[in-house]
Amino acid sequence: MATNYHKEMKAFIANLQERGETPSLLLHACCAPCASHELTFLPETFDLTVFYYNPNITEDAEREKRFDELARLIGAMCPTVGLIKGAADTDRFLSLAKGLESAPEGGLRCARCFALRLEETAKRAAEEGIEYFATTLTLSPLKNPMLINEIGEKMAKKYGVKYLATDFKKDGGYQHSVELSKEYDLYRQNYCGCVFSKKII
Repeated sequence: MATNYHKEMKAFIANLQERGETPSLLLHACCAPCASHELTFLPETFDLTVFYYNPNITEDAEREKRFDELARLIGAMCPTVGLIKGAADTDRFLSLAKGLESAPEGGLRCARCFALRLEETAKRAAEEGIEYFATTLTLSPLKNPMLINEIGEKMAKKYGVKYLATDFKKDGGYQHSVELSKEYDLYRQNYCGCVFSKKII
């Protein structure tokens, strides 16, 4: 039977709230729309910091626009939440994508991209002394939460931090993000971010 990541996350959060604990959490975010749903409930349980790290976005203007929208959203929704801007690191992404430029969406190129982003998030959490890390990537209906969570657990072990496995799109999470995007008039891009995914839209 497949793991119900969303059910397990809700039970974990409920347990933390019952014990009155507020652990720190570094949330990797790809953009404002994908972070919007999570920002409505994670700050209630965690000492939350958002980490914007997307080396797959090779266009400077696109990367900066997404960061600016994320900063604007956090300021409007939960200004006490911290925000860290990661390095561009586009050379790292292009290096791992070499030879996979024509791979289908959701294939090996994407898996390598997930690993790059989650590894950097785990590493940053360890450096900052943050107990847990997670990613907004599981909000997308187009991304495989099992693969993402398996990579997250692997990186947690590598860097000695804890990974919060999620499936944020469940229980209407994705639809909620669409509604919040309209409410806050967010820039909602129509491709993942890399030049290869942009070619197929």
